[in-house]
Amino acid sequence: MLQLNNIVKSYKTGDFTQVALDKVSLNFRESEFVAILGQSGSGKTTLLNVVGGLDQYDSGELIINGQSTKHFQDSDWDAYRNNSVGFIFQSYNLISHLSIVDNVEMGMTLSGVSTSEKNKKAMEVLEKVGLKDHVHKKPNQLSGGQMQRVAIARALANNPDIILADEPTGALDSETSEQIMELIKTIAEDKLVIMVTHNPELAEQYADRIIKFSDGKAISDTNPLANQKATSNYTLKKTSMNFLTALKLSGKNIATKKWRTGLTAFASSIGIIGIALILSLSNGFDKQISSYETGAMSSFPITISQSAMNIDLAERGVVAGTDLPSYPTEKKLYPYDPTANSIVHNNVLTTEYLAYLNKIDPTLIDGISYTRTVNMNMLKSDGVKATTVDKGSITFSSYPSKQGAATGSYLEQYYDVLEGNFPTKKTDLVLIVDEHNRLTDASMSALGLNYDVDSINFTDLIGYELKLVMNNDYYKRNGELFSVNGTASNLIDMYNSDKAASLNIVGVIRAQEGSTMSTLSAGIAYSDDLATYFIEDAKNSDIVLAQQEADHNVLTGQLVSQDIAGSGTSGMASPGTLMDKGMANTLGASASSNTPTKAEVLASLGATEIPTSVSLYPIDFGAKESIIHYLDEWNTNLDTKDKVMYTDLAAIVTNVSGSIMDGITLVLVAFAAISLVVSLIMIAIITYISVMERTKEIGVLRALGARKKDITRVFNAETFIIGACSGVLGIGITYLLTFPVNAILYNLTDLKNVSQLDPVHAITLGVISVVLTMLGGFIPAKMAAKKDPVTALRSE
Repeated sequence: MLQLNNIVKSYKTGDFTQVALDKVSLNFRESEFVAILGQSGSGKTTLLNVVGGLDQYDSGELIINGQSTKHFQDSDWDAYRNNSVGFIFQSYNLISHLSIVDNVEMGMTLSGVSTSEKNKKAMEVLEKVGLKDHVHKKPNQLSGGQMQRVAIARALANNPDIILADEPTGALDSETSEQIMELIKTIAEDKLVIMVTHNPELAEQYADRIIKFSDGKAISDTNPLANQKATSNYTLKKTSMNFLTALKLSGKNIATKKWRTGLTAFASSIGIIGIALILSLSNGFDKQISSYETGAMSSFPITISQSAMNIDLAERGVVAGTDLPSYPTEKKLYPYDPTANSIVHNNVLTTEYLAYLNKIDPTLIDGISYTRTVNMNMLKSDGVKATTVDKGSITFSSYPSKQGAATGSYLEQYYDVLEGNFPTKKTDLVLIVDEHNRLTDASMSALGLNYDVDSINFTDLIGYELKLVMNNDYYKRNGELFSVNGTASNLIDMYNSDKAASLNIVGVIRAQEGSTMSTLSAGIAYSDDLATYFIEDAKNSDIVLAQQEADHNVLTGQLVSQDIAGSGTSGMASPGTLMDKGMANTLGASASSNTPTKAEVLASLGATEIPTSVSLYPIDFGAKESIIHYLDEWNTNLDTKDKVMYTDLAAIVTNVSGSIMDGITLVLVAFAAISLVVSLIMIAIITYISVMERTKEIGVLRALGARKKDITRVFNAETFIIGACSGVLGIGITYLLTFPVNAILYNLTDLKNVSQLDPVHAITLGVISVVLTMLGGFIPAKMAAKKDPVTALRSE
């Protein structure tokens, strides 16, 4: 069954070579009790290690059941030790942190035997060696004889063909030694037992065959077996240890060092705690920003303007003239065109686009505000004479109109009524004052109010009347030109005309304290319905019809550009022409400036319904997103020049603040990550210490057939457990820290629940903790796998 042919094994120490086995040739029967005798250094233990596959021979041949082992790989030797060999050691070599039954089952675990089957076999062999009542004890709870019985049970559990015993009674008293020898004698009835001993009396009493060794050679054999040619019927079942088994083994080892493991996990978790706390604060601040956006900023208007916008092509990955190096050393000047990387875009607001805007779901918006270049003809009167309202000295603006689902108008939501009421009709005006209830002297003068006083009661302002005069009543034809229908000093007849529309101040309002949405300037606010009413009438007025046909400004006589799509304003009223400052500002301020376009002149006369800008006021953040999606749909499949761009002020502000927050978070995480590197080094040290502590266990596992990768897996499992504990501890501590952190921040900033640990961040950091600890333990685990099993078994 077992044959050794000219086996040679030597060890080199520097230049010295020690021959441990010198061409040893022996044959063994399938069942016999063989005792190997000899002095220390004679080679008997080396023979045992070679036969057991713990050590490989240099030359010769070891044959098992007719199968040569000359070309065995490491995995074959591992399987051979697991399938065919059982070891009984002088020092027992039990794994201290495993129970008796776990020690006995280990070899079968490596063989892949099912849990129920291996437990059944373990109980059978433990009963056979008389330890059935001690199965749940640990090795340190047994006597020396009992521990050796456990070692014998372990050797028998996987039903090997060969039992190798190395001084099995060396550490026992004489009575216990006899009991152990009787047990081994019984085993030898159906198995090959090879025992190494220094005790010739013991060998004579129990062994069937005695072989004496001296200087690495077998010098005598009491019952030799002649060479026999055996047919090969030998197969090996590969061994493996799954990760769950490795976890169990390492977990039980860690359980014996709870405090050290706990402190290690805590130290390793410090970096996780730092990063988790930073991320929780960042997450909380992001939510605060989002909450601010959703609440205070969600109703910031989305503005669509005709004015030009610069589109930075560099941001879109289209960069020209960047082939030059940064900070060149050449003393040369390189000219470049800064506009090469940008284009100017003008939105073309068509009637079709305005109709598209009007189809927005009214439940999504508080209101729509239009900014128009129309210069409505407004008059003021002191009861004796009437003059044009100087709209250049006071802000006239339209307020957003109420839409379908809005709980109140824009003014009702974001302004307080100080006197009177909110407007309800298109002819109702409201006077807006600043936070100090002020209005500029120029604004009061433009309205015809006395500003040379300390104050004016709000009640005196309610009902104050202005008159809106249509173009046909406001202008009269003088040949090819038009002028105001009256004298500059008094337009009282026009003011008192039945055709003039009365506009009354019905309320004095002020922005709500703390409101970010109160965007209207101090002055007079009117409804867009009033503007469109004037525009509809103006489009058919004589002055507008004349202007459409003329190539000059029908008020000033100045030539106008026919480019109705152009931009820029110019022109000035000629001397003697009655024109208020608002009109002058609209048509231009200098005769020497560029020629105005016909479109601009027509717009100033109220001849266009296309606004210069449109502002959409969402009801909330979700509605804003829906509105943006709706606006984007218009631009689908359009060329860049045809697209209508919009400005989302809330998104701009929050993107900037979010970017700043992300930058701060990255810097803080980078600092906290330094502690993770320290943790990685610490884990490497701790794992290395564990390898040193468990060296004998490594030898035992290798003797039982564990592969090198199984040993690596055992220590990877250990670092996995430490990493998991570290991650759980770090996340748990971070969660507990959020309570005092939130309390402190609330006292300092009045912000509630800032520190919020995102579950995704928690899980990710837990995974990172495990990965880093396993990386830290990777090299020590590889070192453990490379340990020589014979050397490992000799360690203490």
